[in-house]
Amino acid sequence: MVSGRSLEAATALITGVFGAAVVVSSLDNGIGWSAAGVESGTFPFIVGLVILAGSVFNLVQGWLHARVVVLGPAELRRLAILFVPAAIFVGVIPLIGMYPASAFYVFGALAWHKRGSLLLAAVAAIGAAVALYLIFELTFQVSLPRGALGTLLGF
Repeated sequence: MVSGRSLEAATALITGVFGAAVVVSSLDNGIGWSAAGVESGTFPFIVGLVILAGSVFNLVQGWLHARVVVLGPAELRRLAILFVPAAIFVGVIPLIGMYPASAFYVFGALAWHKRGSLLLAAVAAIGAAVALYLIFELTFQVSLPRGALGTLLGF
């Protein structure tokens, strides 16, 4: 079970780390004034400070105004049903490429929930992969990751 306090703290820490990374990378670009005007890291530095300040505020607010359990076992299960397949999808893209991974993801999402027949799920999966190919490879001329499988097959 996940309490509101732990959820707020985790979110604040994640956004705080992001804000700190923005601040540190901005220092590499330079902040302040130069002969040409404002240096390129000044605006990202200020944005990073705002993100850090918001994270500290959220951490304090979440700690002071603790709520009861936000996510119980049933909610965690529903969250896992959504998150785990998406994480697996992202994880297999470097191995098999974007097109097969998207086809498997769409097929799995449709077949798992039994919202249609396996034939309909297969047609939708192939259609999604073909649509990705047509949109990105042909229309925008942007190559999506082909993965180790694509390299092995010579694509």
